[in-house]
Amino acid sequence: MAYKSLDSITISDIEALGISGDVAEKLLRDLGEIIRNYGSATSPETWTQISRRILHPNLPFSFHQMMYYGCYKDFGPDPPAWIPDPKVASLTNVGKLLERRGKEFLGDNYKNPISSFSSFQKFSVSNPEVYWRTVLDELNVLFSIPPKCILEKDTSGDNPGGNWLPGAYLNPARNCLTNGFKRRSDDIVIRWRDEGSDDLPVNTMTLLELRAQVWLAAHALSALDLEEESAIAVDMPMNVESVVIYLAIVLAGHIVVSIADSFSPREISTRLKISKAKAIFTQDVIFRGDKSIPLYRRVVDAEAPMAIVIPARGSSIRMNLRENDLSWNDFLGKARNLRGVEYIAVEKPAGAYANILFSSGTTGEPKAIPWTNISPLKSAADAWCHLDVHREDVIAWPTNLGWMMGPWLVYASLINGACMALYNGSPLGPAFAKFVQDAEVTVLGVIPSIVRTWQNSNSTSGYDWSRIRCFGSTGEASNVDEYLWLMGRAHYKPVIEYCGGTEIGGSFITGSLLQPQSLAAFSTAAMGCKLFILGEDGNPLPPSASGVGELALCPHMFGASSTLLNGNHYKVYFKGMPTFQGQVIQLLPHLYRGFHWLF
Repeated sequence: MAYKSLDSITISDIEALGISGDVAEKLLRDLGEIIRNYGSATSPETWTQISRRILHPNLPFSFHQMMYYGCYKDFGPDPPAWIPDPKVASLTNVGKLLERRGKEFLGDNYKNPISSFSSFQKFSVSNPEVYWRTVLDELNVLFSIPPKCILEKDTSGDNPGGNWLPGAYLNPARNCLTNGFKRRSDDIVIRWRDEGSDDLPVNTMTLLELRAQVWLAAHALSALDLEEESAIAVDMPMNVESVVIYLAIVLAGHIVVSIADSFSPREISTRLKISKAKAIFTQDVIFRGDKSIPLYRRVVDAEAPMAIVIPARGSSIRMNLRENDLSWNDFLGKARNLRGVEYIAVEKPAGAYANILFSSGTTGEPKAIPWTNISPLKSAADAWCHLDVHREDVIAWPTNLGWMMGPWLVYASLINGACMALYNGSPLGPAFAKFVQDAEVTVLGVIPSIVRTWQNSNSTSGYDWSRIRCFGSTGEASNVDEYLWLMGRAHYKPVIEYCGGTEIGGSFITGSLLQPQSLAAFSTAAMGCKLFILGEDGNPLPPSASGVGELALCPHMFGASSTLLNGNHYKVYFKGMPTFQGQVIQLLPHLYRGFHWLF
């Protein structure tokens, strides 16, 4: 569709979009004032003023499009939909760090957080010892034994990614539950609501309450007398109970096996066998609207090992459990005398497994990908840097522990001292939009197909999303108009595209609140990540050269996995790949077609 330049728009054009005469007249008058002050076209500052002073969610989206495309009519590809404000940028996590130590890191090349961000990203790659030690200090990460160094490069060729945090011992769950300068015991760390309770107040849980529940569950796990570092599966919705269970398994030194609650018995069985799980936590049923999904029955049909079965809230279903299975109450009853007693975290080496996740398995047997104790730190660091998560934030991200964004949400929230917002139900309708409003969400994660459903059904209409500071987007290729619509729901807050992989524990390409953000586009490699474009000959293009080709990674990625349970990691990700300056580079875990980047 062809759009007029801003200075050609008439009151009739605006009225044709269904806007009344009086409103149209005021909109045109306000637009004229902005044009006089900032220009009529191809000006990011003009768009910034329009998005802040004229546009709001109640105006027809067609008017938003008229303003956006009219402003950028002659701009060229990928105009910025959001531009950082220097004063606000200096208050972000990275902005404050650079204001304090920018000259120390970058010398006289340091100017300010916005103009020096790209230089700082390059610094994070070339100086991993300084960068990651700094970020771990910013996150207040607790080690029972500190690392000898940050990165011990492996020259044997067996582990191109090197050895991160050698000699360190820690427990990621302990880092989620400990008081620190970022949080107090009475801070609310979880807000949640169950589907069907949408007119009731949002439920809350403080850090003190979460810690007590995790301790109790960890004590009960110890009473099961499982072997040390047993694999224990979780096949549940992303709710309060599953978060408690997840943290309890890690706190007790065991290994979480992540299984999505949508999987069939065959898919569950495959993952249990690959991981050699000794037990599984599941729910009796899942309620979605007027439907009930028999989750425990699926687990039984998968011939799972001992199951601990949690009743869904409001469930009146009485399950006949198998002989060796336990109800949630009976499981917790094993530790009834230890209620309120601290569970001493099991500290393990940095490279020890904390979580086994899986690829989708759509092209064959799913890859079993272990997260070590370092992977949660990568998740938290990405959130700290790229989504600017801090103590005052409330993060909602419709997901599941069966996929990497479930564990990511746990660590990104709690290690940063923030609060996670969990909606136990479908995220597609007005009830979820109301929850975002009522829970006062400030960081909202999405996937494009969810946004498309919201737009097509107008399910966000009437709900106030003004508290949102930014969106995060992952999982699929984005669409420009859909994300223009999404930004408009929150008065044009930025969308941070976030692409990575389970093997990485976070992203390799993303965005930043210190850079202009274009719609459906990336603006930076993730901190600590170096990207390569492979040319037609299969070799990396020089760093200063532009080109089109397949993307590849430097192998030194903090938090990335280095093993597969059911495959040869080196053969899958490195064999046959070219080298750069004597270092073999890494095949991408995946890249969704349609993404593009602007850096």
